[in-house]
Amino acid sequence: MASPLISTRRYWSFFIYVVLVSHASNGFYLPGSYMHTYSTGEEILVKVNSLTSIETELPFSYYSLPYCKPPGGVKKSAENLGELLMGDQIDNSPYRFRMNVNESIYLCTTPPLNEHEVKLLKQRTRDLYQVNMILDNLPALRYANQNGLKIQWTGFPVGYSPQNSNNDYIINHLKFRVLIHEYEGGGIQIIGTGEEGMGVISETDKSKASGFEIVGFEVVPCSVKYEPEKMTKLHMYDNTSSISCPLELEKSQIIREQERVSFTYEVEFVKSDIRWPSRWDAYLKMDGARVHWFSILNSLMVIFFLAGIVFVIFLRTVRRDLTKYEELDKEAQAQMNEELSGWKLVVGDVFREPNHSKLLCVMIGDGVQITGMAVVTIVFAAFGFMSPASRGMLLTGMILLYLFLGIAAGYVSVRAWRTIKGTSEGWRSVSWSTACFFPGIVFVILTVLNFILWGSKSTGALPISLYFVLISLWFCISVPLTLLGGYLGTRAEPISYPVRTNQIPREIPARKYPSWLLVLGAGTLPFGTLFIELFFILSSIWLGRFYYVFGFLLIVLLLLVTVCAEVSVVLTYMHLCVEDWMWWWKAFYASGSVALYVFLYSINYLIFDLQSLSGPVSAILYLGYSLIMSVAIMLSTGTIGFLTSFYFVHYLFASVKID
Repeated sequence: MASPLISTRRYWSFFIYVVLVSHASNGFYLPGSYMHTYSTGEEILVKVNSLTSIETELPFSYYSLPYCKPPGGVKKSAENLGELLMGDQIDNSPYRFRMNVNESIYLCTTPPLNEHEVKLLKQRTRDLYQVNMILDNLPALRYANQNGLKIQWTGFPVGYSPQNSNNDYIINHLKFRVLIHEYEGGGIQIIGTGEEGMGVISETDKSKASGFEIVGFEVVPCSVKYEPEKMTKLHMYDNTSSISCPLELEKSQIIREQERVSFTYEVEFVKSDIRWPSRWDAYLKMDGARVHWFSILNSLMVIFFLAGIVFVIFLRTVRRDLTKYEELDKEAQAQMNEELSGWKLVVGDVFREPNHSKLLCVMIGDGVQITGMAVVTIVFAAFGFMSPASRGMLLTGMILLYLFLGIAAGYVSVRAWRTIKGTSEGWRSVSWSTACFFPGIVFVILTVLNFILWGSKSTGALPISLYFVLISLWFCISVPLTLLGGYLGTRAEPISYPVRTNQIPREIPARKYPSWLLVLGAGTLPFGTLFIELFFILSSIWLGRFYYVFGFLLIVLLLLVTVCAEVSVVLTYMHLCVEDWMWWWKAFYASGSVALYVFLYSINYLIFDLQSLSGPVSAILYLGYSLIMSVAIMLSTGTIGFLTSFYFVHYLFASVKID
């Protein structure tokens, strides 16, 4: 009795300690990067990310264009796995600020532009490429007026092409506005997970942490024509006079051969009431909340409709049949067995081994792995552990979760194999296939896309070294864990069938309509719960918008799981009622067919919403990534539907004894 009391006391002591610590501080902030405070005059460095475009979706290095380079040379920042996979290439830049010092600075003047540079600048300008800058882990934000609405964008364009002119003009003068908040170490305890790593600012760090914190980074881009002879007399970081953005094209810097472009910038520091924990609010401002709620309400209606079918009609019908059967005496039961109809007729075939049973077990295992990865990632993101300040953290977390969930995939696939076959023989082959099936599909598609990116000289192309890293992670972590899970699956008890299987398979009656038509139609119901949120996800991926409404996404995921389970059970019961005992694959694809509609919707989005996407290379990239997403959704939703149907059928036939 002593040990439970001690453990209980320890638990309550820890709980009280956490409560006291949280009350001792004025605030507690989890997501975001480690807060950095700057003293007046302290140097702040600006970083540059890859040039990006919603027209081509091909990222390119910032220094692929004739921009000014930092005095000490270009140095790449350390990047995580997610950043590399997303095509980010973060470098240092010549842009340097001094905290709370407003100034106007000259950077450099380029040599006369040659034909190649002019062609490249014009192409990047017309493809709407954006320059992405980062200050204290905050992307540069630009505000623009469009049709009377104030729209915010991250980054600024390489240049612009006026409607009434055939010329292109380069952005060569930037007016920065840095929002700062004076911090005096007011007892805020902060845990950070940003690019600087984990960190805590506690009470003891008040004196060291006092200073100014950066809470906003805005930019106004301008094109200004300078006199090269006058500008070349200046040195880098010399002060220049402040200027206003010219509205006349004659005073803007044209892009043409032999032109010398001078780059300058201004910086203004503005005190703000925004606190450091709230500085990402401007980026994550959620639009269309009503649309999200409409999507959820729409999904709930579908769920209640299906739940009515499942619980009111099917379960009442099944329960009535079972109750009626149990009330009969043995002679009446024997007579009833001869007059059976519907699902009771397939009792000797319902658990007969399906076609391609190994492939089914492999797909179920991979589906469990993908579903587990999605659920854990979205739950962590919904509770704020995946901050947008930590670029690439979401993708890195997903990959690591997928790797370590290989043990669950191996266990489920081998246990399903043992259940179907009745023996553990061949479990190693099943485990290997599970470890290589979905990753193999992704690897093949990514390799094809990577050759296309290499041909385009894009930073989105994965370097050879990263390929070896991914293959090493695959074969050194995922494969061994999947084999371990498979071994544990051989040790677990197989699920025993409640009825015996006949030696001769029963003939399936002819139907008026093909069963695959019903299976395909069933996928529309899960898609109905998903498609509105899918629009926001696709927009965040392909239009460069931040997606951070993971709370909504978590609700949609739970609704999707419920709908997939209900749809699959309904369809399985319908097939059993028409004496179709080959329900295994139909149960999988009843909910898995939602992936077909997701892929078709992706094509629809490409044609009608991504009208700016230009060129076959961009379209192939888009379709390749959409195919990977659709395969993952098929495996995940199909597994949910199959497992629910399996336990439904098992429960159904375990409830009645038919000889």
